[in-house]
Amino acid sequence: MVRLENLCKTFVMSGRRKQIADCLNATFPTGASVALIGQNGAGKSSLLRIIAGTMNPTSGRVHSTGSISWPVGFAGSFHPDLTGVQNVRFLARIYGVDTDSLVEFVEDFADVGEHFYLPIRTYSSGMRSRLAFGASMGMKFDTYLVDEVTAVGDADFKRKSDVVLRERLAESGAVIATHSMGLVRSLCDLAAVLHKGKLVLYDDVEEAIEAYGRIGGDTEAEEPRKRAPALATADD
Repeated sequence: MVRLENLCKTFVMSGRRKQIADCLNATFPTGASVALIGQNGAGKSSLLRIIAGTMNPTSGRVHSTGSISWPVGFAGSFHPDLTGVQNVRFLARIYGVDTDSLVEFVEDFADVGEHFYLPIRTYSSGMRSRLAFGASMGMKFDTYLVDEVTAVGDADFKRKSDVVLRERLAESGAVIATHSMGLVRSLCDLAAVLHKGKLVLYDDVEEAIEAYGRIGGDTEAEEPRKRAPALATADD
């Protein structure tokens, strides 16, 4: 379970203020997969990072039960001078999982070849994202935070990513930030629309999609929009 309590977040850049969370109150139930939808720049990625604990809110709090992943696909936390395998071992120690098992899973899943033993700074953005996605999926969490999974790689890797994500969500809850209405319909039990700092949670995903359309969202989107070749990138 994840509960947002009077959660506020305001950014100040070049003297201009942008509020992406205006006193949000919502509860994402234990075991539920909740879609987080909103237009570009609405603050979806920032909200996921606040839930993960990697970004502080301006005020308010997040209360949660069980373990919560970092935003799946987010590769920003890797140390660039460590190799892929060293980064994975470090994550295993932090989260208290079997190091060798995680390394074996990620090496096979990410399929970055010899780069697994080279520094992260030598990776392309797609390779970093494949490694991050593999590390996330290699650990079991009660709630997964999924930030706009834009599958990189060939068709086989995309299918592999889809299969393992569905396997994890069969046993865990999730908050999934996405533009893909197909993904919302196929994976999610509930949906929340983030718009101008306000969050509305819907028990019916079709209602949420209709509400998203009314604020100008693309309700016909079946695949995530193309961006830089990464599983999770810019702050949405």
